[in-house]
Amino acid sequence: MDDSQFEQHIDAVFGDRVRRFQEFIDQLNVQGTNYRNQIKYMLMKGSVRLFVSLDEVRDFDDEFWRGLLNTPVEYLPACERALRDTVLTIYDPNDDRFEPLDDDQQFYIGFKGAFGSHALSPRTISADKLSTMVSVEGIVTRASLVRPKVIRSVHYAEKTARFYAKNYHDNTTSFDAISTPAVYPVEDPDGNKLTPEYGFSTYRDYQKISVQEMPEIAPAGQLPRSVDIILDDDLVDLAKPGDRVQIVGVYRALGGAANNNASFRTVILANAVYPLHVRSTGVAAYEKLTDSDVRNINMLAKEKGIFENLANSLAPSIYGLDYIKKAVLLMLFGGLEKNLQNGSHLRGDINILMIGDPSTAKSQMLRFVLNTASLAIATTGRGSSGVGLTAAVTTDKETGERRLEAGAMVLADRGIVCIDEFDKMSDVDRVAIHEVMEQQTVTIAKAGIHTSLNARCSVIAAANPVFGQYDVHKDPHKNIALPDSLLSRFDLLFVVTDDVDQTKDRIISEHVLRMHRFIAPGLSEGEPVRERTTLSLASGMNDTAEEVEQPVFEKFNSLLHAGVAGRTNTGSTPMIVSISFIKKYIQYAKQRIKPILTKKSSEYIVATYSSLRSSDPSETNKRTAPVTARTLETLIRLATAHAKVRLSKTVEVKDAKVAEELLRFALFKETTKRKLPKRRRTAFYGDEPAAISESESEGEESLPQHYSESEQVAAEEEEEYIEEVVEEMEELVLSGNAPNTLPRDEPLGQVQTNVRGSEERTSLSPERYEVFKKTMLKIMDSELFRNDTASCSRDVIMTAINENLEQEEVFSVLELEAAFSLLVDDNIIMDGEGKIWRV
Repeated sequence: MDDSQFEQHIDAVFGDRVRRFQEFIDQLNVQGTNYRNQIKYMLMKGSVRLFVSLDEVRDFDDEFWRGLLNTPVEYLPACERALRDTVLTIYDPNDDRFEPLDDDQQFYIGFKGAFGSHALSPRTISADKLSTMVSVEGIVTRASLVRPKVIRSVHYAEKTARFYAKNYHDNTTSFDAISTPAVYPVEDPDGNKLTPEYGFSTYRDYQKISVQEMPEIAPAGQLPRSVDIILDDDLVDLAKPGDRVQIVGVYRALGGAANNNASFRTVILANAVYPLHVRSTGVAAYEKLTDSDVRNINMLAKEKGIFENLANSLAPSIYGLDYIKKAVLLMLFGGLEKNLQNGSHLRGDINILMIGDPSTAKSQMLRFVLNTASLAIATTGRGSSGVGLTAAVTTDKETGERRLEAGAMVLADRGIVCIDEFDKMSDVDRVAIHEVMEQQTVTIAKAGIHTSLNARCSVIAAANPVFGQYDVHKDPHKNIALPDSLLSRFDLLFVVTDDVDQTKDRIISEHVLRMHRFIAPGLSEGEPVRERTTLSLASGMNDTAEEVEQPVFEKFNSLLHAGVAGRTNTGSTPMIVSISFIKKYIQYAKQRIKPILTKKSSEYIVATYSSLRSSDPSETNKRTAPVTARTLETLIRLATAHAKVRLSKTVEVKDAKVAEELLRFALFKETTKRKLPKRRRTAFYGDEPAAISESESEGEESLPQHYSESEQVAAEEEEEYIEEVVEEMEELVLSGNAPNTLPRDEPLGQVQTNVRGSEERTSLSPERYEVFKKTMLKIMDSELFRNDTASCSRDVIMTAINENLEQEEVFSVLELEAAFSLLVDDNIIMDGEGKIWRV
């Protein structure tokens, strides 16, 4: 009698909890979630799991919330029963929007929200959290195969023509402490033989994974710890090794008759798995594009120097390496992949190799790509073997069967693999990536397993030359200890040398010191910078971060972005696009833009490839990589990627020119001489006015001239001198110092007198120099010179000097140049690099 009353009491409590959770689901809260609509969406998608916010449960009933966290064994079954009852009331078999529903279908509840003290890591989880609901963050290190586990078996007795059913449960499939024996019944109670009916039996998917704590939060000098997670039904295969995940579940101890020891094995029975996209190694992060983002992307794409602006915005803290930044930008955009009808596969991914002296920011560039790309995996030459990069055959611990485990390149499918210390890799391991870099597949034929895996990824690698230092007096192939078969698979090979240049060394040292002086907002001087400054205790709640509008441009910081400022040389503040917006721009271009080659660009690419192949034999030993048929595909890929940067649907000649410029720099360290836009000629002394076109037409297919670095510097200095002369002549004409036309009856000698007169007027008188000096001293005491370097741009100073002067007292360009020279002679200022320094 007492036992029956006790069971009725338990059933009554269980029923009260079911009704209470049904009231929570049925409530119509304006601010909260409408869970009846969520259930409808769940039925339309054919899903079986409803995600419930613990914060809303706490607001609804504080006692129920505490019961869910502390004793989920008593509350979770009641919640799932309430969910199933609600689903059956909402489900309409005649509604075509709903997926067909099985009578024995089980429904589950996943939880999200703030867990407070129950948000743990594999190291901090302890025995006092047994049988409670916890939230655990970590990296998936191992995942077993997905196996079916029987839940209900059906048997048929031929003699009596009757069906028998048996339910199975253990510590991982239910909260019942007593497990049923995992033995099929052979006879019915009367001794008749039973035949299993596998079609009527019910099975559930089952998988076990191991989650290890994050390396950045592990204590110094200790190995990271891990915890086992049980995934079942719809949660299987949501995470693979290398993913950073957040898992919510019930922490349980597995006991049993076979366990004679006092210690028990513990697992977490998961009810929700949330991938962490932030700094994840195996989960591709997809940015949410809003309408304003799409508008900003299209507006930015119409800018004339979009390619240079985006390239300057990549890794602005790294000084120099302009061409490598452009190549990395094109690699992030990628070319166009093609699968031909005959089965051939033409890769669209761009591979880059950087070889150079130590301390030339090669690894920093890899680190930047790792944190910027949507999917990137990092590895090193010595830290990874050939099978670790491709795929390995291992033995499953539970079943003893042979199985495949994906390597770094297979996990980075549709992403980027960053390989540091590439030259330290052994030849046997390096051969394993040959197939991946061209065919983009991994073929395995070992241990009875024959299969082909996709590895469509870009490779960016960094290596040191032979003997550690690059010898400029030797040919490149003697410095690079890599075979041609591997070098030809890299689209671009950059040689980064650490040259001794006093000016460059001073600029770089100033830049590095500025970086060390930078203090992040919200931190005091000397305080260590934490990697995870914005730590959220909420699990699975990413909506708030997505609602914040991301800025298009980043505010210029003289300490962080000095490398960009040094490249502009105009005195104006450089335009730096924020990294978050660059990610959205790349995602938009890769998803929507599929450029096609035009006839003119194809002819230009063919002409470029022919000139590279038929180059001077003496230059063959000077190039860093062999020119093969793969080089032609490299030109196509680079041109296509540049068209994607412009959001253009066609590959034009200017895209091919950028591809050629990058390739020539990578092969020969040549830079392309760009023709200056021709100015409109002004008629001097009776010349007929003639208009010259602003720029050459894009369809012009003449190959540009190429120069070595020393020739390029001389050519640039000559161009700057010519441009200054042109500006001075225009200044003379516009200021009225020289006549525009010459009267027909005026003799030639008078013209020469006019020219000499104009030259005399441009010389600076002592009175004018005193006026200039007073004005300049005021400017030197103003805000313009109150910076770390006590300097200011020449153009800004020229504008400031003439700003408050009368029209007849304005200084001409030649007068300003003469005045600056006098100030330098008086040791008042220093002049150079387009800037004025205060002495």
